[in-house]
Order: sequence, then structure tokens, then C-alpha cells
Amino acid sequence: MHQKEIKVNSLDELHGVAKQLLEDLKDERVFAISGKMGAGKTTLIKAFCEVLDVLEVASSPTFALVNEYTRVSDESVFHFDFYRIKKLEEVFDIGYEEYLYSGSYCFMEWPELVTDILPERYVDLNIAVDDNEQRIINYSIRVH
Repeated sequence: MHQKEIKVNSLDELHGVAKQLLEDLKDERVFAISGKMGAGKTTLIKAFCEVLDVLEVASSPTFALVNEYTRVSDESVFHFDFYRIKKLEEVFDIGYEEYLYSGSYCFMEWPELVTDILPERYVDLNIAVDDNEQRIINYSIRVH
């Protein structure tokens, strides 16, 4: 898949973007979402969870590293935030493989801190903010 781009004028549009992305990437389950602090990573993941009919309100797992949410269909959705990890062993300690290879949706914030453990195939998604506060979302499927 070639890199694609979506422009978002306000964070209110992220629900529609999440729906579009999940439709466009219907076979993908692992999403590595990067961007600067305040770019909208957590807000986009909340929108993904709403579109996926998650029962709980999604919140950033900054201190727990991972939150598990449950969909109406009783399937799990995992939300990682690697911002505070100091070494890769912390990710090994939470048993990351069980999550990433479970077949469930996995959304990761700050994946650039754990590139060595990302699966062979994942969605690489970056959110940038321009001078007008417009979000530019670039994404592609990475296979390595």
C-alpha cells in the first residue's frame, strides 16, 4: 500500500476519519500511531474505539502501558502508550506478544520507542499539525 494522506480541520472530524480508516484497512489489526505531544493520538484512538463499539470510554494508559477495552461483540481492543518506557524490557514484562498477536485491534501511541518489537505487518500512521492547527494524517501498511 502506498502512503495515503487525510487532512483534518478539527478534532471533531476524527470520528469520521477513524471510520474511514477502519473501512480502508479492514484486514489490519495493529496500528502504530506517532505524532508530537498534543497532535491527537489519544483522541484518534478514542474515535477508533467509538467506531468499534467499545463499551468503556477510552483513556490514555500512560502509567499502565496498556488498557484493555471490551467491544459490544465481547472482543478485546488494546491501547498502548509507550511514552514513559525507559527500556524495552518493560514491554517484554507486560507480555506484549500476547496482545499484538492476539488478532484483536491494537492501537499504540509512541511506537517509535519500541520499533524493534513491532510485528512484521502493521499500519504506520503519523499525525502532524500544521500552522493552522490542521491535522495531516499519513498512513501506510508496513511490512518488514
